[in-house]
Amino acid sequence: MLWNVDLTLVDVAIVTRDAYADAFRQVTGRPLVKLAPAMGRPDSEIIFETLAINGIVTGDDHLPRFIDALAGAFAARRKRLDKDGRVMSGAKDALKAVARLDGVVQSVLTGTIKSNAILKLKAFGLEKYVDFEVGGYGEEVYPKATLLQVAQGRVKQMYGYACDGSNTVLIGDSARDVQAARIAGAAMIAVASGRSTTAELREAGADIVLQDLTNASEVVAAVAQLTSPLDRKAG
Repeated sequence: MLWNVDLTLVDVAIVTRDAYADAFRQVTGRPLVKLAPAMGRPDSEIIFETLAINGIVTGDDHLPRFIDALAGAFAARRKRLDKDGRVMSGAKDALKAVARLDGVVQSVLTGTIKSNAILKLKAFGLEKYVDFEVGGYGEEVYPKATLLQVAQGRVKQMYGYACDGSNTVLIGDSARDVQAARIAGAAMIAVASGRSTTAELREAGADIVLQDLTNASEVVAAVAQLTSPLDRKAG
């Protein structure tokens, strides 16, 4: 079970933008004029586009330097997360309810870098339901569909579960999330809590579209409908 983070579980956009501005200044010595829109993309892609649209010619060291600066800038603002951000309606109860299902491993598939994803969920007490070691993150330079398959491999390695399209579900809020699930052969529960409309999520190919996560029983029923139990296999 893989969850997108931003606008699916939490919304900390104000803090994220401030951290990006700080990181940009650290790396380039210049103020940030324009931040590339997220639109479900990984931090690595947002960083490159942000540098480009602000007139920075990138070199091999720009991405790792920016990721390190972004991690530090975000961590410095972690006490603002619950004040300036919010947990999405129903997210905690949905995580708790899915965690009660037999054989479920919950993690995240997110464009956010790992350290920041952990801080985002910790700020709202959501981290206890997630195994961050088997997730996929924004500093890993893979297309999201490939990153989903990487996460499946991590579950196999750590838990012995063979993951495929019959027992892997992505829950996210963007059409890009839906496209990643379709390409990777995973089931998709789309939540119309982000910038993609219900119609756009259905058109992208989501198996089930929910308006939000406020009905935990509805979320659990959707997961059960789309999956069969995980098979534990040796090796």
